[in-house]
Amino acid sequence: MSINTLDRPVKAVVFRHLSLRRRIKNNIATAFFVTSFGLALVPLIWVLGVVVVRGWRAVIHMDWWTHSLRGVLPNEFGGGVYHALYGSLVQAGMAAVLAVPLGVMTAVYLVEYRTGRLARVTTFMLDVLAGVPSIVAALFIFSLWIATLQFTQSAIAVSFALVLLMLPVVVRATEEMLRLVPDELREASYALGVPKWKTVVRIVFPIAMPGIVAGILLALARVLGETAPVLVLVGYSRSINYDIFDGNMATLPLLIYSEIANPSSAGFQRVWGAALTLILIVALINLTAAAIRFVTSWRRR
Repeated sequence: MSINTLDRPVKAVVFRHLSLRRRIKNNIATAFFVTSFGLALVPLIWVLGVVVVRGWRAVIHMDWWTHSLRGVLPNEFGGGVYHALYGSLVQAGMAAVLAVPLGVMTAVYLVEYRTGRLARVTTFMLDVLAGVPSIVAALFIFSLWIATLQFTQSAIAVSFALVLLMLPVVVRATEEMLRLVPDELREASYALGVPKWKTVVRIVFPIAMPGIVAGILLALARVLGETAPVLVLVGYSRSINYDIFDGNMATLPLLIYSEIANPSSAGFQRVWGAALTLILIVALINLTAAAIRFVTSWRRR
């Protein structure tokens, strides 16, 4: 073989012609997935359309966002969702304050320091916790916090139940983002004599942080609409309550639940307005998470 022959670029063989049987299978699979996607969109679009049509009249008023229902009669048009919105955000925020550090540290242990039986037990318990229904988490906190320790029903009890629901989502999202960091960066840091903990803090975390933040936002959106914990662990109030350790505190699910029993037109409007408000908040959180992921991938490219 001559030198000129070796210098020629080698062309990859491209198989352009597929058999008729494979083309038929590919077209059938494509049609199946497109049809399934379209069928899944039908109930979603229908639900969103009904909620928007019936709830937009409530959310377009400024009083809806700045006033509570204190002093407002059940059949009287007026008031707003301010107290319930505050309660939902405070309870979910307290859950995030507790769940995010614990979940991130657990994920770091499972990815960077995974050794022995403790890691296997932790992974198993996270899998079990991910499948626990919200009503079971609420009953567990009720039996421990209220029945055993004799604390009163309050917003902090709801936050404890939301921690149990939020923790596995935070751990799994953080795990996936940490595993996406190339091992070559860790090895280069170790070769320079950098300790492992400093490698995690200075190199691994800055790279994985946008994905971790997006996962935390998705976990926050997941617990905002939970109904079982607020029904079991706190009561409804038509006015705002700033004390998270005592007293009833309204949330958007509780507002919907309480106003369903109101047969008046005002109650009907509040139910659909609160439902649309909850959808808007969850959608805003999801869009923020998607924007973070998009910006991160664009910067990497």
